[in-house]
Amino acid sequence: MTRAIRVTRADDGSVSTVLETGLTDDQLGDGDVLVDISHSGINYKDGMALAGNPGVARVSPLIPGIDLVGRVASSTSADWSVGDQVIVNGWGIGETRNGGLAERASVDSSSLVALPAGMSPARAAAIGTAGFTAALSVLALEGADRSPAVPGSGGVRPGDGDILVTGASGGVGSIAVALLAAAGYRVVASTGRPEHREYLLSLGAAETVDRAEFESAGRPLLRQRWAGVIDSVGGQTLATAIAETNYGGTVTACGLVGGVDVPLTVLPFILRGVSLVGINSVECPPAPRHAAWARLARDLDYELLDRMTTVVPLEGAIDAGAAILRGELRGRTVVDVRA
Repeated sequence: MTRAIRVTRADDGSVSTVLETGLTDDQLGDGDVLVDISHSGINYKDGMALAGNPGVARVSPLIPGIDLVGRVASSTSADWSVGDQVIVNGWGIGETRNGGLAERASVDSSSLVALPAGMSPARAAAIGTAGFTAALSVLALEGADRSPAVPGSGGVRPGDGDILVTGASGGVGSIAVALLAAAGYRVVASTGRPEHREYLLSLGAAETVDRAEFESAGRPLLRQRWAGVIDSVGGQTLATAIAETNYGGTVTACGLVGGVDVPLTVLPFILRGVSLVGINSVECPPAPRHAAWARLARDLDYELLDRMTTVVPLEGAIDAGAAILRGELRGRTVVDVRA
């Protein structure tokens, strides 16, 4: 029997989010690999799912949790054996199929990634979708797979100028700051919480700026400030960051907490050659997926990761989900489902 948090949406639109006990394996799904979960995490999407947001929790009932780490308990796949340590993020878990806020999950073998050597399950969960998205963003910023025939598309290199990270106190932002600093970039971290300044400097940021600088509409082209931008906010913040990006710079976009509408013009793209790269971690193909996890295993300072991580038991996941929607969580929150 399995403990799991389940979100149920009634016909009248009301939502029930409870920790259930006694679920059978048949209630977990129809994947070809059964995983005994040790850890999951709390991402912004998880907060939305736990609140019953139909844009994320697309089936009912649903076990949320877009991340899970654990061991293979049973498998009908030739690729995975009992005892293998695995990671799953993306591919609809916690949205269209049951996810990681449970003691077990039934998943498709094609969605599994082997736990990198030397990385503990708890740290893999601390990285989670947020860290994976941050790594994809850094790889896109570097632009290794883009055509050098196009001005600016060779990617941004350390020494080209400052890199702005928006939403820097959050999960994506915190790990992006740490990865960029480790790679030699000068990072400017945007945050709306002055009390997080020392935390961000400890991750490697050279300086911090108030997020309010990016929240008001300005001219289509503003003073050039950034060689590159990793944005996890969206909305006006993304529009302002693009308007301030240097000629040939790259901006990555992966979030929408600031809104889905981005009020900008084509001028940054046709007059400054700015590149805007969307980051989709859900349906990321195997090659970049493995490259991102390899980059995290190689370059992420685990002491910094531990410093940005808070651990809660499965019983605490519902409250943590509400807190992330209120903007109260800093860094990463790991769910120890066995605690």
